[in-house]
Amino acid sequence: MSAKYSNTTADYLSWDQNLNLIRKLFNDGDYKLSLLISIGSFWGLRISDILKLKWQDILDQDGFVLVEKKTQKTREIKINPQLKQHIRECYQQIKPRSIDKEIFISQKNSIYSIQRLNIIFKTIKSRYNLKVENYSTHSMRKTFGREVFSQSGTNAELSLMKLSQLFNHSSVVVTRRYLGITKFELLQVYDTLSF
Repeated sequence: MSAKYSNTTADYLSWDQNLNLIRKLFNDGDYKLSLLISIGSFWGLRISDILKLKWQDILDQDGFVLVEKKTQKTREIKINPQLKQHIRECYQQIKPRSIDKEIFISQKNSIYSIQRLNIIFKTIKSRYNLKVENYSTHSMRKTFGREVFSQSGTNAELSLMKLSQLFNHSSVVVTRRYLGITKFELLQVYDTLSF
């Protein structure tokens, strides 16, 4: 764990490694963490916004709207069918007392703190031998962004524009730097074209 008030840059997981982790956590009976990581990496939300979610917001829903804690901007989220099914399966395993309560409640019956979750993420990194330098709650948001960018193919710049809006960044340059996208990666787009 980093020293208090110090900055540590979170790294992203490859999408395949991320999906494998979600499945392994579920199979190992760690349903809340499986759900947390799937939500974080499928929606690209900040952890502070994920921790505010209640079951009624996402269970059997096609989407929802939230006001981001950090920016106070409204964000609309669509829930794809596979994630919707995973949410339902986690709900059935977790068996919460009420759907109008927050999802990520600890054994102490309080919402997880970000600091505690970051400690848990370091344990997950070690236990599941994740190939990532700095794995934290912010890694989920970066994993989302990198996957959207990597699927863009020849539309890399358009994908960055979309991500910039989703992340509420001030510019595409900020999004590119945030995701650690290099000039070399952007220039590779030209190699995908054929004559």
